[in-house]
Amino acid sequence: MKMLVNVILPIEPFNSLVRSGKASEILGRIIDDIKPETIYFTEIEGNRGAVMIAEVTDVAQIPAISEPWFLNFEAACEFKPVMTPDDLMRADIAKLAAKWYDVHVL
Repeated sequence: MKMLVNVILPIEPFNSLVRSGKASEILGRIIDDIKPETIYFTEIEGNRGAVMIAEVTDVAQIPAISEPWFLNFEAACEFKPVMTPDDLMRADIAKLAAKWYDVHVL
């Protein structure tokens, strides 16, 4: 399953790692290890951040994705399952609506 992972990188220790020249090397190692489908760097909650899509076939993989961020940057990680349009079509929401829609609710 695809997971949207938001990584919030606090100002410290990131600033110190940038100053020491280690931030880029650590980021590269993490990205090479996780191999996200895509990753973008942005601002999240006033901090540096990353937004990535990672394939997670087993929930036991979540620590392998989050621990490098936790241990190296004291980051916070948020995991959200996401669907492609094809995934949504396979969910057959019309069938679910027929099963669960109650005209008396409205």
